[in-house]
Amino acid sequence: MFKSTCVFSGNANTELAAEIAKYLELPVARCRTSRFSDGECFVEIQENVRGVDVYVVQPTCAPVNDNLMELLVMIDALKRASAGSITAVLPYYGYARQDRKSSPRTPITAKLVADLLSASGVSRVVAMDLHAAQIQGFFNVPFDHLFAMPVFLEHLRPRFPDSPVFVSPDAGGVERTRAYAKRVGADLAIIDKRRPKANVSEIMHIIGDVKDRDCVLLDDMIDTAGTLTNAARALEAKGARRIFAAATHPVLSGPAVDRIIDSPLEQVITTDTIPLPERARGSDKFKVLSVAKLLGEAIKRIHHSDSVSSLFV
Repeated sequence: MFKSTCVFSGNANTELAAEIAKYLELPVARCRTSRFSDGECFVEIQENVRGVDVYVVQPTCAPVNDNLMELLVMIDALKRASAGSITAVLPYYGYARQDRKSSPRTPITAKLVADLLSASGVSRVVAMDLHAAQIQGFFNVPFDHLFAMPVFLEHLRPRFPDSPVFVSPDAGGVERTRAYAKRVGADLAIIDKRRPKANVSEIMHIIGDVKDRDCVLLDDMIDTAGTLTNAARALEAKGARRIFAAATHPVLSGPAVDRIIDSPLEQVITTDTIPLPERARGSDKFKVLSVAKLLGEAIKRIHHSDSVSSLFV
């Protein structure tokens, strides 16, 4: 199998790449990445990949520009080494929040990143829980959009014999939250949020009954955790019994970890798409679930031309 497919890893999340390769019963293929004294990225592929289907695992998390450039350079090196196909596996797609012009004279950077990946020579893209699903349409190559839902539900179902209330922290996440609630027959609540400026949110109203109920806030990512912790306090004020959160991507920038530790949240359940910051690893408030098996199974199905969508039925 190793002669027909290889899994490469950038430096963004080597632990996840190793777990994916382990699931596929492959070693992580050898490649050397280094930087010149001025910061330029250099990549040397140390495997014969001529005619091989290669998968490059690299979330474009912080430092986002370094990790994105490293991914582009690696794809270019593989293309020039005559790889049969190159699939970029982005557990976390950086710049996904810039998916439209939010005001005049602003960029659509999610589209720019798509153009850069396409220009580098990528054959296919695999990403997980995009902030905006329409990003798939920014690409002219096949795009597989995976969801962490099976991993979260496997963990949540036995913990809540009586179904919790799944709570969307804003109107944009209602569709995601409804999908979770539908699969376990749970109730749904929605928080009406206003965002006066970037990374600042204000809770206005809670739609739904949360009094004396266990609540699980669902989101695709946690950045500064302002929205999440404000939502948790609003739920506490409305009489929620216990409050949890589940989010795929633990960006956790700025004061996020401190805000979560000081909040009414009993636990934040997240995945290993992005490495957890050191301070968060030492806190009982964080629980990390692995998506390596899910990503590995998706890679296996792509390689064998099997259905990927059936993973989520």
